[in-house]
Amino acid sequence: MKRVFDVTVAGLGLVFLSPLFVAIGIAIRVSDPGPIFYRQERIGRHGKPFRIWKFRTMVTNADRVGLPLTAQNDPRITRIGSSLRASKLDELPQLFNVVLGQMSLVGPRPEVDRYVRCYSDEERAVLDLRPGLTDVASIRYRNENALLETNAGAEDVYLTRIMPAKISLNLEYAARSNFLRDLGVIATTLGCVLGFGPEPIRELPPLANPTSPVSAADAAPSRRAA
Repeated sequence: MKRVFDVTVAGLGLVFLSPLFVAIGIAIRVSDPGPIFYRQERIGRHGKPFRIWKFRTMVTNADRVGLPLTAQNDPRITRIGSSLRASKLDELPQLFNVVLGQMSLVGPRPEVDRYVRCYSDEERAVLDLRPGLTDVASIRYRNENALLETNAGAEDVYLTRIMPAKISLNLEYAARSNFLRDLGVIATTLGCVLGFGPEPIRELPPLANPTSPVSAADAAPSRRAA
């Protein structure tokens, strides 16, 4: 039932949102030279890599001059890109990934290989789940960019505090997930986009203590930036 729902909603979304896709594409090309879409390699279900679709929100070749993380006010973000990120419209092309079966509407946000290599044995259980467009963790940590900007060593902060907390939330949700709860996550996500969702987490979670910690310096560089 979940897969049928995913394909139906994603397919209809691509059809009805096609005029918006065209408008966004024109705005991107007019505001900054370069491609309209950005395709980044992420790690999907069972550790299988795939390329995620996004509207490009950064300058061309931004992946060569920064981390796979994006803090608030990152200088690589274009003017139109800032608006697309704030409204989450840059994520809409991932409806293609849903139709292709690489993603679901609700599921853990897929990570780049650089950070998946840092997962503890327990955290790797999240790879048993199909990644999604939205999830509980994304809602709770939707101000992640601001948290990273206000803390030194953004990558270490992400790896030791934010990422483990998000994985924990996703595993807890997966243990109790059902169709109605997924509908609730989708509705809450839409509410957040419209500005009346629940308050995001504004403080960093406690320092994680993974059973097999791997530092960011030990992680292999990803092929593309986030």
